[in-house]
Amino acid sequence: MWQKIKNISLTKWIIISMIVGAALGAIFPELSQNIRIISNIFLRMIKSIIVPLLFGTLVVGIAGHGDDLKKIGKLALKTIIYFEIVTTLALVIGLLAVNITKPGEGIKLTVSESTTPAVSSEKITAQGMIEHIFPKSFFESAANNDILQVVFFAILFGIALTQVKGKPKETMLNFCEGLSEVMFKFTNIVMKFAPFGIGAAMCYTIGHSGLSVLLNLGKLILTFYGALVVFLLSVLLPVIILSKIPLKKFLSAVKNPALIAFTTTSSDAALPEAFKKMIGFGVPKRIVSFVIPTGYSFNLDGSTLYLAVASIFVAQASGINLSMSQQLFMMLTLMITSKGVAAVPRAAIIVLSATLVSFGLPIEGVAVILGIDEIMDMARTTVNLVGNCLASAVMARWEGELNTEGVQLELENNN
Repeated sequence: MWQKIKNISLTKWIIISMIVGAALGAIFPELSQNIRIISNIFLRMIKSIIVPLLFGTLVVGIAGHGDDLKKIGKLALKTIIYFEIVTTLALVIGLLAVNITKPGEGIKLTVSESTTPAVSSEKITAQGMIEHIFPKSFFESAANNDILQVVFFAILFGIALTQVKGKPKETMLNFCEGLSEVMFKFTNIVMKFAPFGIGAAMCYTIGHSGLSVLLNLGKLILTFYGALVVFLLSVLLPVIILSKIPLKKFLSAVKNPALIAFTTTSSDAALPEAFKKMIGFGVPKRIVSFVIPTGYSFNLDGSTLYLAVASIFVAQASGINLSMSQQLFMMLTLMITSKGVAAVPRAAIIVLSATLVSFGLPIEGVAVILGIDEIMDMARTTVNLVGNCLASAVMARWEGELNTEGVQLELENNN
């Protein structure tokens, strides 16, 4: 019996805790309001991860690969431009979807003063947005969890580090790599506490707002999946058509790696198969080996769309009415902060937490969403993978090196 309990995965424990928490909140609504301290502790630990993790990963992402990007040159520039256009469209679609369906309305998620600062009621101007990006002090920005300023400092620090030679660069790069690795392990430890934090958050939320919260979460899932379908049909499909990529052959090529990504919720697990299939599809190995790994940091279409939907969902659940300028500024922050942390376990949750804290939105929303995150993670991971496979084919077409002749027979033999 004990061995069976030990073999239960973290995901299953989260689902169990969510069910138990919801039941306790519905049965004992008054007592459930006293259990919030457990979820607050979990959320504080999540917040403590954000700054060191973002700083370490971004610096390594820039300084650790700067020379390679210079060597690849034109391909790198085309790839980055393509990534930014596609991920921006993903953000826009997610933003439109969540504003149309409004899945967070009616939850009455309360803001905890111990975990989240008050939301500024001041109107955000273009001048204020620009000035806010630049930090007066890195340590002040880190203490306030002002993520956009931390990211700006990390980017400049990484660029400056690329210009340093010899042992000083190696020392700082090793430090940042070590910091990243430690924070990955730190994240794993914190996530082991997730079932307790999520169960307590669900218990409190159900006790406070009633079982209707479950309907809102179902609406959030449908909104997200619907937005992904719109993104696939309105963005990726036109890219395939405009780039003259044979649709049936491409779908045959990505079928197996997409299935692996969907069932394991891991892009890394599907990476070897994606490499093999795209090379078999007719994309040169040099393009596949650059575009797909780079896309794991810069072209997470599914995760980007998810972040747009989830962040506005939390604002709606809190009864906070964000102006369009505030929402656009939030999307800009998401676009920047999502780069470079793809290898982090639960990366989207970390980025979401950072954004909520930065904009004064209640981080309690993360605990509520985490309960259904696995369902959304399957879809967003699959779209991430398909988007990066397509990007490699598009780059090969733009470089005039895509050769899909005789591909179908080879793919059938490999399947």
